[in-house]
Amino acid sequence: MKLSEDTAHQALLSVIEQETNKSIVELDMVRSIAVKSDVEVEVALRLMTPAYLHRDALRDQVRAALAPLGATTVNVAMDEYEMTKRTIGPDDPCPNVANILLVMSGKGGVGKSTVATNLALALKRSGAKVGLLDADMYGPSIPTMLGVNGRPVSADGKKFLPLERFGLKLMSLGFLLEDARQAVVWRGPMLQSALLQFLKDVEWGPLDYLVLDLPPGTGDITLTISQKLRTTGAIVVTTPQEVALQDVFKSVSMAKKVGIDILGVVENESYFLCDGCDKRHELFGAGGGQAVADFAEAPLLGQIPIELAVREWGDAGTPIVQAAPESPAAKVLRDVALRLAGRVTAHNLAGQPQTVPIDRSGGKNRHLPIAR
Repeated sequence: MKLSEDTAHQALLSVIEQETNKSIVELDMVRSIAVKSDVEVEVALRLMTPAYLHRDALRDQVRAALAPLGATTVNVAMDEYEMTKRTIGPDDPCPNVANILLVMSGKGGVGKSTVATNLALALKRSGAKVGLLDADMYGPSIPTMLGVNGRPVSADGKKFLPLERFGLKLMSLGFLLEDARQAVVWRGPMLQSALLQFLKDVEWGPLDYLVLDLPPGTGDITLTISQKLRTTGAIVVTTPQEVALQDVFKSVSMAKKVGIDILGVVENESYFLCDGCDKRHELFGAGGGQAVADFAEAPLLGQIPIELAVREWGDAGTPIVQAAPESPAAKVLRDVALRLAGRVTAHNLAGQPQTVPIDRSGGKNRHLPIAR
């Protein structure tokens, strides 16, 4: 069969995109095919996210598919992308945001804010347009972790402009406090009102991903999000030890009850590599992240090692993926971000279920148990 645009297009039907398990032709990823000679062809592909994990593998697949046609020189360009999107309703507070990702845990102190910040920055470094919203009203960490102390301003008197750092658009209650040590003494309705204002009264502009760093636990903020916002899904952060797992399981259970899809699980503080040896020291046990992933029926996206530089750079206001991108922890975080982007693509293309009614019963019992 002679090499031509038609035969090349037909051959590319056999190239399967790994995240969706569908042909790149079926996904409309083939932007153009240009046959330069009997042995040379140029193929331009349109990705569904700039944070694409399988670029090299996809390029090899395209070349292998065209080789039987006599193509010995196949140039594959992947310079364009068109994001897949969550379901966006007419009353959505963030209609210009393609995907809203929740970073959650049931337990405080597992490194949720560290993971959220580094994942957002890794997605930005991949070429995506990314925002980061600090939804932990009682303990806002983003100002410290990104070294930002400014105050939001409004250009039109209607919406606040987010602050920026390393190309990330940022909003946090911490930017509005006079003193970083000031306590926020608010009841649930005030927290919910502040969250909704951060979503709809901030000029986020067009974003590929808006990452929300949620507070620990299963309280008002998560419930409000499930009722007022159609998210893409959640990433659950845990550490391996049992004392963390019991609370994280509750967070997964709540997400299922209120219709928030779990995109994946990240195990933080998984192991320690000491200087001068390659042995993994699992200081907090092993298998916790996989146990949560099994319970959530979602993949374990990665295991982040304990690395002193993560804490040092976080305290200095420059996350590890920006400060030391070749460090062991930064490499894992980057891979987690790429796997997460793939999960988002597959989730969006698979279609999202209708909003489920919230099960407030806690199971079979409609009332709290009474100790006798």
